[in-house]
Amino acid sequence: MNMEIGLICSLTREKAAFTNTCPTYSIDEQAAQELIENDFAEPAFQIDQISESKLKELRMEQNFPLAVVGGFISGILGAILWGMITVATNFQIGYMAIAIGAGVGFTIRYLGKGVDQSFGIAGGFIALFSCILGNFLSIIGFIANEEGLGFLETLLIFDYSYTFLLMEETFQLVDLLFYSIAAYEGYKFSFRVLSNQQVI
Repeated sequence: MNMEIGLICSLTREKAAFTNTCPTYSIDEQAAQELIENDFAEPAFQIDQISESKLKELRMEQNFPLAVVGGFISGILGAILWGMITVATNFQIGYMAIAIGAGVGFTIRYLGKGVDQSFGIAGGFIALFSCILGNFLSIIGFIANEEGLGFLETLLIFDYSYTFLLMEETFQLVDLLFYSIAAYEGYKFSFRVLSNQQVI
């Protein structure tokens, strides 16, 4: 991108002047084939559109325990990152919840290869839990800074009987929106996406 001219072709170093077809463009056959084979390049199929025999075969490839463990690890890492960013910027970034939901969902999809409802439910629950954990870790970080303590030290000496009261005090209505989006993403992205070749 050239701010004065516009989009510049990386081959000719000039402004793109063609209408529909670029005369100097050549197709990367390997990349094109990979795009065709990519799960995201093909339409997704609903579970009721798959034959019983194929569904049984797909269920044999599922790994629910691995998906849940991977989802929790992804969610916890996202929550820690959320807490660190919030404390560092002194500003709660609600969009982190969206990133956590997507991260959890895609992790469960990749590790679990699930087509059953349980994968989506697990993804939604883990994403929601991770968002709440991220908010809680942010609060702990702010307390640690205020009291001049280390983060781990604050975690150890914190009176957890005040957890719900503290979360209620810091809760904002917009949090509910981001939590809902994260849970929805965690649910939606946790399912395996099937291509035509995988369904037939």
